[in-house]
Amino acid sequence: VQNTDAVQELLARAAMKRKVAETASNGRSSRSHSIFRLHIEGTNTSNGSKCGGYLNLVDLAGSERVTNTEYTGQLLKETTSINQSLSDLENVIRALHEKTPHVPYRNHPLTYLLKNSLGKNSKTLMFVNVSPNEAHISQTLSSLNFATRVNGVELGTARKSR
Repeated sequence: VQNTDAVQELLARAAMKRKVAETASNGRSSRSHSIFRLHIEGTNTSNGSKCGGYLNLVDLAGSERVTNTEYTGQLLKETTSINQSLSDLENVIRALHEKTPHVPYRNHPLTYLLKNSLGKNSKTLMFVNVSPNEAHISQTLSSLNFATRVNGVELGTARKSR
């Protein structure tokens, strides 16, 4: 896209496709992940050199313990799929943290899409939203533990790609 109107149009289309549903624990639960990927390119007008990069804004659907829900049908399928994608993301984070020779980016479309944001030559910042409701303490602790593991990953210094 070349202008802000086109960006607004894309965001409106994406919002219409975003799946949300009322669940037992959340009145407006995200049933899908949302990824906004912006490719930025710049040119130095004095010498003609170019540089560029990506900005990925990712809103992950939250995990839910299937055993604590009464989901059936589509909600159960969605919850299982969300949990699997988050589990695969955690496996990637663990492999990066442990500096294993193989990082399983290809295990899920989410991790494959985010590969360049999670590996070397990237900067990653994560926000975790948790519930203040005491009934959700188990999920809150799980989210905070995940954030702690993510925080332990050292990707190294981001460098200009050539």
